[in-house]
Amino acid sequence: MSPVRLATRGSRQALAQSAAVADLITATTGRAVELVAVETTGDLRTDVPLHTIGGQGVFVKEVQLAVLDGRADLAAHSAKDLPSAPTDGLTIAAFCERRDPADALVGRRLDELALGATVATGSVRRRAQLQRVRPDLHFTELRGNIDTRLSKIPDGGAIVMAVAALDILQITERIAERLDVDSFVPAVGQGCVAVECRSDDEETRSVLSAVDHAATRRDVEIERAFLAQLGSGCSLPVGGHVRDGVLTVFLADTAIGQSIVATVALHGDDGDLDRARRAALGAQEALGR
Repeated sequence: MSPVRLATRGSRQALAQSAAVADLITATTGRAVELVAVETTGDLRTDVPLHTIGGQGVFVKEVQLAVLDGRADLAAHSAKDLPSAPTDGLTIAAFCERRDPADALVGRRLDELALGATVATGSVRRRAQLQRVRPDLHFTELRGNIDTRLSKIPDGGAIVMAVAALDILQITERIAERLDVDSFVPAVGQGCVAVECRSDDEETRSVLSAVDHAATRRDVEIERAFLAQLGSGCSLPVGGHVRDGVLTVFLADTAIGQSIVATVALHGDDGDLDRARRAALGAQEALGR
């Protein structure tokens, strides 16, 4: 039987997490997996902030195209990079078990940062959340692969990274402080790898069903329902995370200097998706949008 071809970004982090998915597929189903590296707009355009070149989605479109045009059978993405709107012809057939979803400071702890210290991050969400607790901080843009970002820690400052990214590369010793997910709400889907295949490819869907993690799928789909309700055109800093039956959401409007963190109790039933959508409407209303 021929190997299943898995499209992935070519960065060290993406290759490592795709290799982990490949190993899981092989261990679970016996199918060999071949990685197909694809360059994306987000990888090529490291000279400009992410939100100016499309934000969410700039790391996935070319990888999706490799599946749609037949160069690959499936595509692995960091779920946080995957737009909430479905892509025609593709199905998310597996949400792999989630790693630690938290953000982390590398360099200095928050309480070690001097007044006016510099924090580097390319995420408007991370900036807005840090400003809530430390309005004195100075922020600079941060782009590039993991090694590039780790080489750009400001003098006396810090950079912000996902714990899962450091974990997959086995360099969590670089973490100065793990940020609490209730106060620093992660991006929707952070820590999870989502795997897509063609909607009409029943054989590949069957392979992926064996590695789909039910609890992670439930939580991430609730988070994605919250994000989808905000709309694909929403450019505001946003976070959403499910833990222990509670959805915590974050939304900020930097133009007016306001933000909101809210929690929603989940019931473990089909109504949770509607509860997530109502949380989005409530957050928008609280910001006067």
